[in-house]
Amino acid sequence: MRTARFIGSWLAGAIALALAVTLFVQWLRFALDSAAETTPLPLLLGMAFGVNLFVWSLVGVARLGDDSARSVRERRVAAARRRALAAGGGAEAAAPVGAAEADGDRVLVRSRAAAPGADAGTVPVAPGPDDTAPTAAQPVPASAAPADPAARGPEAPERLDLAVVIPAHNEEPVIDGAITSALRLFNRWDIYVVSDSSHDATADIAAETGVNVLELLTNRGKAGAIEAVIEEFELAENYAGVVILDADTELDSGYVEGARRQLGDPSVAAVAGFVVAEWKPKERTITGRTISAYRDRLYWLLQYLLRFGQTWRHTSTSFIVPGFASVYRTSALKSIDINPKGLVIEDFNMTFEVHHKRLGRISMRPDTKAYCQDPFTLGDYVKQVRRWTLGFWQTVRRHGVWPSLFWFALFFYILEVVVVSVLLLATAALGLFTLVPLATGGAVLDVDAYATGYAAVTSVLPLTTILIGLFVPDYILTCVLATVRRRPSYLVYGVFFLPMRLLDAYLTLRTVPQAWTTRSDGRWQSPTRASGRL
Repeated sequence: MRTARFIGSWLAGAIALALAVTLFVQWLRFALDSAAETTPLPLLLGMAFGVNLFVWSLVGVARLGDDSARSVRERRVAAARRRALAAGGGAEAAAPVGAAEADGDRVLVRSRAAAPGADAGTVPVAPGPDDTAPTAAQPVPASAAPADPAARGPEAPERLDLAVVIPAHNEEPVIDGAITSALRLFNRWDIYVVSDSSHDATADIAAETGVNVLELLTNRGKAGAIEAVIEEFELAENYAGVVILDADTELDSGYVEGARRQLGDPSVAAVAGFVVAEWKPKERTITGRTISAYRDRLYWLLQYLLRFGQTWRHTSTSFIVPGFASVYRTSALKSIDINPKGLVIEDFNMTFEVHHKRLGRISMRPDTKAYCQDPFTLGDYVKQVRRWTLGFWQTVRRHGVWPSLFWFALFFYILEVVVVSVLLLATAALGLFTLVPLATGGAVLDVDAYATGYAAVTSVLPLTTILIGLFVPDYILTCVLATVRRRPSYLVYGVFFLPMRLLDAYLTLRTVPQAWTTRSDGRWQSPTRASGRL
C-alpha cells in the first residue's frame, strides 16, 4: 500500500508538471500573438510573475553558489576542530551536543514566584509537587553568565542558550501541541508561556506541562505579552537568543540546530523561520482546504523565490521575520522597541527595528522549518490578511524612509505590490464589464454609452485575453507547486486561487489609508482553531 501511494504521488507530480509545461507554452504563444496585435506583453508578464520575484530569484541563485562554497569551508573547519578536541582528549569532545544537565545543575520552576512589589497585572502559577521550589527571581541555567551574551564574542552554535517564548490568548485547542513540539527540542525550564488575559484553560494546560507560565490579567496584545515575559524573567540577560513561537506553531526536528547554526554568525541579529502550511484536508472544509493550499503556494513562492535572495549575507533586505517562529539574538533584542503604540502586529516592526537601528542582518534558510495552522474560514482569512497588511503599512508609516539598501529594495517591492494590485482589480473589473453583454444576451449594448465603452475595452483587452492572460499563468504556478508537493488535489483548488489573489489585492489597497487613520492597540483576535496536530 505504501509503495502504491509512493508511485501514485510521483505519477501525480509528473502529470502536474506536464500540464504546467503545456499551459506555459500555450500561454506564451498566446501572449506573443496578443502582443503583436494590441496587448503589451510586458504587462501580462509583470502581472503574472512580478519583476521582484524574477530579480530576487536570480539573487537567490547567486546565494546558492556562495552558500555552497561557504559550507565546504565550514565543514573543513569543523573537521579540524573535532580532530583538535579528540587529540586533546578533553571531556568536552565526548559530551553529546544538547545533552541535558543534571537536575541539580538547573533551577526548574513553572513560573516566577510572587514577590513584594511585583507587577499587579501578573499572576504566577505555583510550582507542582514534583518541581524544585523557586529559589531565584527567574529560572536560568546555574552556569549561565550574567553578562551580555554578545560581549562574550562569537560562540560555537551548540553553546548558544535559547529561551522559547509562546504568547497565547484563548489558545486552549492548540497550546498543548505547541508546547509538546517545543519540549522535543528544548528543556522545559527554557520554555516560557505567557497567557495574555485568556478566558479559557490556556494557562492551566501550559502549567500542567511543567513549563514556565506567566498569566496577564490585562489584555496587552501579542507584542505586549512578549515584552512582559521577557522583562519578567529577564530573558535578555540570561540567554543568547529568544525563540518566539505562535501557539499554533510546531517546530521541525532540525529547527534548533538550524537556528543555532545561523546565530553562530555574529553578524546575524535575527533568524526567520521557514514557514510550512500544514496540510490536513480531512479536518477542513472545501474553503479551508483552498485557503491552506493557496497559502502553501504563497509561502513557497515568497520564501524560495523572494526571501531566499533577500536574506543573502550580501543583501539582507528582508522586510519580515515572521512572528510564528522567529529567533532574535538578545543583544539585538535589548535595542528593539517590541511594543510601540498604535501597531496592530509586532513582527514587521521588530524586523524594521533591526534594519533601522543597524543591529545586524536577517538570516533565513530552509533548515529552520516550522508548521503553522492557517485560517479555516474565509472570514478568519480576511481578518488575518487585513491585520497583516495593515500592520505592514503602519510599520512603514512609523519608521519612515532612511538611506539604505533595505529601503531601496523595499521601495520597488511596495511599488510593484501597489501597481499590480491596481492592475489586477482593474483588469478583473474590465473582465466583468465585457462579460455583462454575454450574460444579458447583448441587451446592455443597446445603451450607447455602454456600447462605446465595450468597443473601446474589447479592442485592447478582449475577454479571452483577460481570462487567459490572468488565469493561465496563475494556474501554471499552481501546477508547479502540485508537482513539488505531489498533491494532485491542488489542481482542483487552484481554480480558486486567482479570486484569492484579487481578495488579497483589495485588502492591500484598502488598508493603505487606514494605516494613517487607524490607531490599533494590538489586542488579540483569536481565529477558529483545530486541536488536531501534525
